[in-house]
Amino acid sequence: MPKLFIQNLPPNSLRRKLLLHLSGPLLLVLAFGALGGTFIARHTGYLVHDQWLLDSAQTLRAQVRLADGQAVLSLPPAAVQMFEWDRVDRIYWQAWSARRGALLGNAAIPPAPAPLQLGRPLFYDATIDGAPVRVVAVEDRLAGSGGDTVRVMVAETMHKREDVAGKILSKSAPLQIAVLVLAGAFIWFAVSRNLRQLDRITAQLGGYETGSLTPIVESSQMPAEIAPLVGAINRLLGKLLDEQSSQKRFISNAAHQLRTPLASLQVQTERVLREHDPDKHRQALGDVYNAVTRLHHVTHQLLTLMRSEELTEKHLVLAPVDLAVLAREEVERWTDTALKKQIDLGYEGADAGVILTGEAVLLRELMGNLIDNAIRYNRPGGMVTLGIADGPPRITIDDDGPGIAEAERAMVLERFYRGSSSEGVAGCGLGLPIAFEIAARHGARLFILDGPHGKGARIEVVFSAPPPCITPR
Repeated sequence: MPKLFIQNLPPNSLRRKLLLHLSGPLLLVLAFGALGGTFIARHTGYLVHDQWLLDSAQTLRAQVRLADGQAVLSLPPAAVQMFEWDRVDRIYWQAWSARRGALLGNAAIPPAPAPLQLGRPLFYDATIDGAPVRVVAVEDRLAGSGGDTVRVMVAETMHKREDVAGKILSKSAPLQIAVLVLAGAFIWFAVSRNLRQLDRITAQLGGYETGSLTPIVESSQMPAEIAPLVGAINRLLGKLLDEQSSQKRFISNAAHQLRTPLASLQVQTERVLREHDPDKHRQALGDVYNAVTRLHHVTHQLLTLMRSEELTEKHLVLAPVDLAVLAREEVERWTDTALKKQIDLGYEGADAGVILTGEAVLLRELMGNLIDNAIRYNRPGGMVTLGIADGPPRITIDDDGPGIAEAERAMVLERFYRGSSSEGVAGCGLGLPIAFEIAARHGARLFILDGPHGKGARIEVVFSAPPPCITPR
């Protein structure tokens, strides 16, 4: 694994972490491979020379003869010299009879660490003259001796064994290193190639323009581990695109709604400047006042709607509020407006004690918009009643005006939509959408129903208790 490449990567790089996590086990495997190779090399060297030792011991055992009923081992000097000759190691040997004791040998070989079994060789390590040796011991029954046994032991120093093990290890080490390098290169290539798909996603996200939030590559084309991330990003982009489209529509409609009263205000102002007749001048000022009032109403509605939307990005500041107290205060606040239009505005419900967890300012706006809508679209001399009930908490607003056609009840909750019964009535189509947004922020549901006496309309807001934690939609 090229260490330099890893060091050049940022500390929080996923590629760096993957390479480090993979290179650790790879080096561990190499270490185990080296230990295993060393063991195999030593085992192979020992196995070959152990066989030679056993062959020598069996050859020596074959030279033991029976003479006058006793075991005898007689070797000419040339045979002994040939048996003991070795260019690298020293050879030690000893023949022993159970009845006669030592028969022949060139050294006292340490006894076997365990009892010998007839006909089965035993290999063990020992020390002779301070040098480590490998020993094989063979014990066999001597035929015709009446039960005498012969033990032959042959020992050899370790130089050739270590040399063979070293040569085997020196040949296998380069192979293991080559395997490590190739494995590291393959890991680097595999990690880089597969993470390149993340680089594509990063580049595509980095090049996004705010005006074009198209989804990135299909998640079906991504690996199974990345597909959920890609799918989540695509869903987020879809939500942002919907929100962006909604904001564009809102701005376009808001601009249109503001343009009309502003144009009217400009025309009426110019008329005031032209008029010199006191009566016409006063009338023109009244028209200016009406245009300013409408502009104030539209601006207030837009700001209220924006504020309720901003609260979707964070939790509402919820606190216990008395819905009945808020309702009575709102009825009092709208009394003058109702009287100007000859509307009988009333309140039904408890004086206090309808407790709700919510934000008082937004709840006032909700009730104020419902009262304003009921007064604005009702006929002179009509009735508007704000009601509060408990268990679960609910707000109702009843009027005896033209009502809302059932086919339009879903559409009047859309921003800037004005129903067929709103012709000739000043408004901007934001009252019910604002009430709907505020109700949704409080976990409540808004219903549009027929009036209680088959006339007009009833708007009902039913709260859950307690309201859920508000999160972005």
